[in-house]
Amino acid sequence: MITRSQVKKVQERTVAMMEEAHIVLTPSEKANIEVAEYGLGDFERQGLELVVYVNTDRYCAKEMTLFPGQTCPEHRHPSVGGKSGKMETFRCRWGKVWLYVEGEPVSHPQATVPKGSEAYYAVFHEIELLPGYQYTIPPNTLHWFQAGPEGAIVSEFSSTSSDETDVFTDPRIKRIPEIIED
Repeated sequence: MITRSQVKKVQERTVAMMEEAHIVLTPSEKANIEVAEYGLGDFERQGLELVVYVNTDRYCAKEMTLFPGQTCPEHRHPSVGGKSGKMETFRCRWGKVWLYVEGEPVSHPQATVPKGSEAYYAVFHEIELLPGYQYTIPPNTLHWFQAGPEGAIVSEFSSTSSDETDVFTDPRIKRIPEIIED
C-alpha cells in the first residue's frame, strides 16, 4: 500500500526525471502518472512509474520511469480470453536499463535481484539497453528489468495492455496499486 501523499511525491520525482530527459508531458499526464508499488513494501527497489499515452483494443504506448536501481519484477503477459498475450517493444530513452528475458543466462548479471525476492527471479538472459536501443519481447515471455545507477526512462510500444492480467513469478505482488488517503 502507498499513501496519496507518497504517490504525489513519486509523481513529482518522475516529472523531474522526464524533464531532465527532455520528455514533455501535458498537465493531465503529469497528474495521472501511475505508481506501481507492487504491494511489497519495497518501492525504491521494486517499483515502476508509468505514463500511458494510449491503450486501445489494438495497441498501447507508454513511458516507464525507473528510479536508480529500481526493478520491475519478473512477470509475463499470458493469453487471455482467446487473445494472444501482450507483445511489447522497449526502447530506452534515457539512462540505462538491464532487461532479462528467457534464453541463455549470463554468468554475472549487471542487475542485482532485490534482497528477499531471489526465489522469484528465474530468467537471466541479459540485454543492456542504452538510449536509442530497443528490444521486442514476445507474448507470454518471462521478463524483468532494472534501471542503472542514474535511473532510466523506457518507451513501451505494445499490443493492448491489460496490467491486471499480468502473471508475476512472486505470488505476493499486487499489480494494481492500493492507495490510502491521508
